[in-house]
Amino acid sequence: MFGQLGFGEILMIMVVILLLFGAKRIPEVAASFGKGIKEFKKNINDVTHEVTTPPRTDSLQPPRAVDSAAVADEAHPEPRRLI
Repeated sequence: MFGQLGFGEILMIMVVILLLFGAKRIPEVAASFGKGIKEFKKNINDVTHEVTTPPRTDSLQPPRAVDSAAVADEAHPEPRRLI
């Protein structure tokens, strides 16, 4: 189940965790650890989904033709009058 860890090693790890965190904080630590694992797996699945699915081309718009007069107007806008 845990690879090469036997019952004695697992028991020793549990005792050390109990001494470090205390009996009252162990459920909080376990819950936050579980949430972290869940979010990690979700992010891994999202990345895998992004890599394996082909990009959608229906949402892409064709490039617009650039008007040279519009580009010149954007480069030197007229000053605004305050009054």
